[in-house]
Amino acid sequence: MNPLAEHLRFYQELGVTGINRDKKWRDRAQGVDEETEVAAVPVTLARSAAEALAGIRAEIGDCTRCKLHAQGRTQIVFGVGNPTADVMFVGEAPGADEDIQGVPFVGRAGQLLTKMIEAMGFSRDEVYIANVLKCRPPGNRNPEPDEIASCEPFLFQQLVSIEPKVVIALGAFAARTLLKTDAPISRLRGRVFDYRGARLIPTFHPSFLLRSPANKREAWEDLKLALSILGRSVPGAPPAAAD
Repeated sequence: MNPLAEHLRFYQELGVTGINRDKKWRDRAQGVDEETEVAAVPVTLARSAAEALAGIRAEIGDCTRCKLHAQGRTQIVFGVGNPTADVMFVGEAPGADEDIQGVPFVGRAGQLLTKMIEAMGFSRDEVYIANVLKCRPPGNRNPEPDEIASCEPFLFQQLVSIEPKVVIALGAFAARTLLKTDAPISRLRGRVFDYRGARLIPTFHPSFLLRSPANKREAWEDLKLALSILGRSVPGAPPAAAD
């Protein structure tokens, strides 16, 4: 990795959201122009995960970094849930309902995800839910590489801020983005990966499970893996029993 990029990433993971770009300040740090008084500009540090997430959302702004901003999106869909959650769910991109409400996973697939979360013994407020893309692709088409490249840094910042113990990647695009692989979800699910200090578990996307309900039981096995990592007991009924 480029040394400058690595340096900036280090500061990002510490929660530093600003740096002093004044040349005189840099020169002073190098022993240049020692007699010139330079007022120190304080660096903003996030005091909590919630504050860090708010800073990331502010940095995104009314994003125009990729073409999606001009292709019919209504608003940014950032993320929702507990800023210090042990479990973080990562999906693909907002759909029509999410684009309207500004909240991830609120449509039919979101309703199934809520059942899956509750079957694990959590409420939605106890976990954190986000997507790789923060804007809806037109017609719910698949995310394109340039869109992922523009958006994934914000997802990585969310992960650094929340520090979940378990990341559950919902579907192929989320799993491939996080793991940097082209492997299909059928080969990735059922396994546990070490990921940035957390354990990552790929599973099927809820929208796929709506189309293929026979796979819900496999998805439940994946969720039980997450519970075992967290040291939590497994509740009785899998989400497949609650359509």
